[in-house]
Amino acid sequence: MKIHENKPLDGIEINLSTQKISQTQKTTKTNKPDRTQPSDKVKISEQGKKIAEIMSAIDQFPEIRNDKIKEIKEAIDSGTYKIDPHKIAQKFIEEA
Repeated sequence: MKIHENKPLDGIEINLSTQKISQTQKTTKTNKPDRTQPSDKVKISEQGKKIAEIMSAIDQFPEIRNDKIKEIKEAIDSGTYKIDPHKIAQKFIEEA
């Protein structure tokens, strides 16, 4: 491949090449079909609505029961906290 007349573009050639580029850009924009994107729709089932209601109700309960913690701490500090081994064993069996 041989390149002849290796000279920089002058003002007229730059202007012509810019016009050609802008014309091709305009034609490619106008040739595209005008498509509107369909919108997404979501329909929540009755079961989903019930689950959302239950989750909302659960969120209203505090995770930490401060009153119970305070009661147990006071019982431990006073030495009146009693551990029932049968109750603990029963909970292990129920959860297994």
